[in-house]
Amino acid sequence: MQQQIKSELTKQLIIDSAFKLFYENGVKTTSIDQIMKASKLSKGAFYHHYKNKKELGLEVIGLKIQKRVYEGMIRPLYETGHALKILESTFMNRIKSFPFYDKQHGCPMNNLINEIGDHESAYQSALKNIIEQWKAALVDLIERGKKENEINKNVSSQAVAVYLISAFEGIRGIRKLYNNDTILEEYITGLSIYFKHLES
Repeated sequence: MQQQIKSELTKQLIIDSAFKLFYENGVKTTSIDQIMKASKLSKGAFYHHYKNKKELGLEVIGLKIQKRVYEGMIRPLYETGHALKILESTFMNRIKSFPFYDKQHGCPMNNLINEIGDHESAYQSALKNIIEQWKAALVDLIERGKKENEINKNVSSQAVAVYLISAFEGIRGIRKLYNNDTILEEYITGLSIYFKHLES
């Protein structure tokens, strides 16, 4: 039992170190040696848990990135209350909550999509799965809003969901280019206008 706990803690340390390095430097330029140096563990510890960096990368997507997206952008969509208000508060609260570090480095998921999403089918599938979960949660909420006469019945739920995800991910990437939040404030203003257009 003690050995199992130690093994799990070792794995978590490797995953946390890899996530931070992938986030700051990208997957391609991060080596196994760098990950192990950051985690202060031996290379043997790495190969005890993972066959290669790709296997670790998939675990980082599943355990770190998916969790971040679920906690920040998917779970809030299933709360009770007015659908349009939930939609607006989920996006607004999340974009306003990012610390400076996150603003500097963008969205970990979006960074991975841009770096390796079109080169590696296993990564592509794992990242696409997160997007599809997010999209499904948005569509469910928008459909509920239509039934409750809060959201315009003529809008395409699928199109709104894809637009909201794309705009959010886009501004996370664009913000990396700036040294202040003016661009984010403009996005927030535009988003407020967009939500008003969705009203029934």
